[in-house]
Amino acid sequence: MAVTIQDIAKLRKMSGAGMMDCKNALEESNNDFEKAMEIIRKKGQAVAAKRSDREAAEGCVLSADKDGFAAIVALKCETDFVAKNAEFIELTQNILNTAMDKKPANKEELLALPLADGRTIADHITDRIGVTGEKMELGAYEYISGASSISYIHPGNKLATVAAFNEAIEHQMARDIAMQIAAMNPVAVLPEQVDQHIIDQELQIAREKALEAGKPENLLDRIAQGALQKYYKENALLQQEFVKDSKLTIEQYLHTGSKTLTVVGFKRFTLNAD
Repeated sequence: MAVTIQDIAKLRKMSGAGMMDCKNALEESNNDFEKAMEIIRKKGQAVAAKRSDREAAEGCVLSADKDGFAAIVALKCETDFVAKNAEFIELTQNILNTAMDKKPANKEELLALPLADGRTIADHITDRIGVTGEKMELGAYEYISGASSISYIHPGNKLATVAAFNEAIEHQMARDIAMQIAAMNPVAVLPEQVDQHIIDQELQIAREKALEAGKPENLLDRIAQGALQKYYKENALLQQEFVKDSKLTIEQYLHTGSKTLTVVGFKRFTLNAD
């Protein structure tokens, strides 16, 4: 049976594959659409195996928030051309929608969840690999929860943040915090939440710099502690200067809304070099 343009268009709509891939799959399967879909899927699996050692440094990063829960999803690929493709962005959005709905505990659980057609997210990513010929992977799944939450996607879909709060917060204030996290890349909410290895590293660097500058050895620890406090001010979210008003720290800005308002957690993911 000859393959018609209508048949190719139908399979293309079903699979998202290119015209020639659909034509070849239909010819190979004698116009059996189920077999043709399987041929296209196997091609995706073969391409995925072949390109497994490639670097997927581009992609699409999206985030969302609802009822105190917020999540970030990053679908990675090899080129910016594919990252900007509407179907690639749509797949990323569908993955995010599923994460928001099902709230999986980790990336592996998310990959195993089905999309609308009943096939898993992992299968859909493999299908897109076959369509584009590029390596793709779920690069990130991060989530946070609290009494209220916010999400922010930086223009270009390369950077997204989410934050959660201990109580209700006015939307613009919450968005300001999410944008602060995007711009200033804090490492923790509070100084006491900074990883100990980072603290040790900062103290060591400060001591070495002071020693190189000829400072007395009995002052090195005091100088190092001063440098650490500066590090906290620059990298602990609540101590950072508010980017929209440097006279306020983020904690002070939050307290203009409520004296008990604070950030309980945040996540940030970017494909850009910070």
